[in-house]
Amino acid sequence: QVQLVESGGGSAQAGGSLRLSCAASGTIDRRICIGWFRQAPGKPREGVTGVYVPDGTAYLADSVKGRFTVPQDNAKNTVYLQMHSLKPEDTAMYYCAAGPFPICTSGGPWNNTVRYNYWGQGTQVTVSS
Repeated sequence: QVQLVESGGGSAQAGGSLRLSCAASGTIDRRICIGWFRQAPGKPREGVTGVYVPDGTAYLADSVKGRFTVPQDNAKNTVYLQMHSLKPEDTAMYYCAAGPFPICTSGGPWNNTVRYNYWGQGTQVTVSS
């Protein structure tokens, strides 16, 4: 079992920055993939990024490339979502999820929600114009 806890959400102005944290605990496979997803009201959950934790290789959605990065602190079992140049369309509930490493390989389904086994409770991000 893996437990995931997100934190760091809040409000920001357009153009601002926020950093979300995803802290993992429990029985963690060394070869784990962490995904960040978001869901706005009335819209389906969409993948933001998937990162292969052992080497930090991250896959990003086109909508966030150049603005979001995925640093991590393996000593703390924590993956971050560093968000810069925020836009109102980034407003959503953000979730982190954990799944087996094949999700986070080139061409792998990192943005497919059904491939992830564990989910956090989510943290709200609101960006105002």
